[in-house]
Amino acid sequence: MTSLVYRRDIDGLRAVAVIAVVLFHFGVPGFTGGFVGVDVFFVISGYLITSIIWRQRETGRFSFVEFWARRARRILPALFVLMAVVLAAGWFLMAPKDYEELGRSVRYQVMFVSNLLFMRQEGYFDVASDLKPLLHTWSLSVEEQFYIVFPLLLTLLSSRFKHWRAALFALLVMSFGLSVWAVAVHPEKAFFLLPMRAWELLAGAMLAVAPISRMRLTASAAQLTSLVGLGLILVAVFAYDKSTPFPGAAALLPVMGVVLLIWANGQHGTWVGRVLSTRVMVGLGLISYSWYLWHWPVFVFGSYASVNTFGPLLTGALIALTLILGYLSWRFVETPFRERRLLAGRRQILTAAGLGILVLGLAGQALRWTDGLPSRLSDQALQYARASEWRPELMACITDDKSPADTPFCRYGHPTGGPARLLVWGDSHATALIPALQDSALRYGVNVMLASSAGCLPLEGLEHGARCADYNRRVERTLTAEPVQDVMLVARWSLYLYGDAKGDHGHALHDAHGRYDRAVAEQRLADGLRARVAQLRKAGYRVWLMKEAPLQPFNPPYRLSRLAMLHQPTAATGMPVEDHLRQKAFASQLFARLAAADPGVKVLDPTPQLCDDSGLCRAEQDGFSLYTDDNHLSEAGAKLLLPVLTPLFEALAAQVPPAPNQANAAR
Repeated sequence: MTSLVYRRDIDGLRAVAVIAVVLFHFGVPGFTGGFVGVDVFFVISGYLITSIIWRQRETGRFSFVEFWARRARRILPALFVLMAVVLAAGWFLMAPKDYEELGRSVRYQVMFVSNLLFMRQEGYFDVASDLKPLLHTWSLSVEEQFYIVFPLLLTLLSSRFKHWRAALFALLVMSFGLSVWAVAVHPEKAFFLLPMRAWELLAGAMLAVAPISRMRLTASAAQLTSLVGLGLILVAVFAYDKSTPFPGAAALLPVMGVVLLIWANGQHGTWVGRVLSTRVMVGLGLISYSWYLWHWPVFVFGSYASVNTFGPLLTGALIALTLILGYLSWRFVETPFRERRLLAGRRQILTAAGLGILVLGLAGQALRWTDGLPSRLSDQALQYARASEWRPELMACITDDKSPADTPFCRYGHPTGGPARLLVWGDSHATALIPALQDSALRYGVNVMLASSAGCLPLEGLEHGARCADYNRRVERTLTAEPVQDVMLVARWSLYLYGDAKGDHGHALHDAHGRYDRAVAEQRLADGLRARVAQLRKAGYRVWLMKEAPLQPFNPPYRLSRLAMLHQPTAATGMPVEDHLRQKAFASQLFARLAAADPGVKVLDPTPQLCDDSGLCRAEQDGFSLYTDDNHLSEAGAKLLLPVLTPLFEALAAQVPPAPNQANAAR
């Protein structure tokens, strides 16, 4: 027997996985851990693939080429159609930078390594995940890499080692250990790379070949085991969220849940098995692959095409659309190829696969060569879209987790250089001020030093990780080597108080137990800022506190470029000033108290320059986007703050700079 007995419950389990993933990605309340659906898929794939390979090997009918041809027939047609449609849709909807990145994603995916690309793109200023139509293909790359390596590995172990099952289990344990380690040290590697994910696929593989798979359960034990298995999966789906360290040990719940379900339901008819075997669940399971393929691009392009944010009705409509597209893909692409109605021969499917890889790979590379074909857009739409791009000169002045620890601080002012009299210290929002700082420094003849690190609050003891703590210590040491008289602190203060607009509290300040509490976050920030200001004032520095620019509830470059492409007005695009003031109320009151208590502490407020008398905090002015994304000012936006910086630079220009030895001796 070379083929498996069809199990409806496994298709039903696929339905559980894809429903969890889709509802999670569309932000449906409750499904905060729906991303574990991918892990469910991994275990199922490991089980089914290993079962097929092993049964064929036992009958002497296994062929590597035939195996890979079957995988190509199963995976590639629907994937290639999706990528072709995504490329076509991107022509009409995507900004040049993102269209270029789409081409890069296509090229990596046809080489089955898109997971490597997306792992490297986890930097602070990389394209947001909800603007990458092929981001979800990372899991396909992991599976494809597994399909290439695992048959060779299984054949080698089973033919050379007496206790090959133990060796396979040892590999599972090693992979799990790597995953646990990487979650703490390199979370992006833990999430995207096969060595840290292999244990999930191997868990299914072990179930297929281990003696436990043949152990008989009683009917009541099978009922209990299946209920526990389903419970483990559902706990992960509803209890996990984006802040859960994952995969690592947390992935044990869905992985073990799937193993228990497949094992128990394969021995007896269970209540869970009957639910999973219903017509609806099996039907959704059958189309799960295509549904998974289509759901994320629909979400991304829906975000592009929608001028307004998704409401419940639009969300429901888009989910329904993904389901329809998934069905059509299964019915007219997957099924004809799987049933060998199209390209029936092994040579035919492999030749077609090679041709598809070549054509799509070249198309993707062409978008890289042409910088995303900017000629597609009108001049105005292109002008808005280009605001999302940071100049290399600005990017060179910010550090992140990929930057060398000794990256030099940037300097602005007199071309011949000289010691800095002003230190601008903060996170990426300090970098966004460079156009205004540079102009002001040249105008007033004051040299400025900029120290900015992505996601790093310039307050001692409140840093997000060791990288930020080390960076702040380096800035403190540098202060003693320059005749700096003034220090300006800049940050996206609300991020550390309340998290981002999507509810991610990853950068927010937590309590002693690692939990987020708004009151605790506010108290910690207040205490930390007071301590930093007191430290700087004691050392003789004058302190300038820069308030946060208004946060827009959308991505202005994309919203504005879409409006321009639709020939709709852009002048009224922005957020109400009262919303901005309400969001920043705590920080504003804190800054005011610090300034009132010490004449050496000054507050700078960008609000009057960015919000007008109509009650709108503008996203654009004179045909230019004032933001690069929903929170960072663009160059046009930064230059609007020149009047805000005037009191600071006038004060610096009015002072006689001390000799370096005198300044350092005084401190």
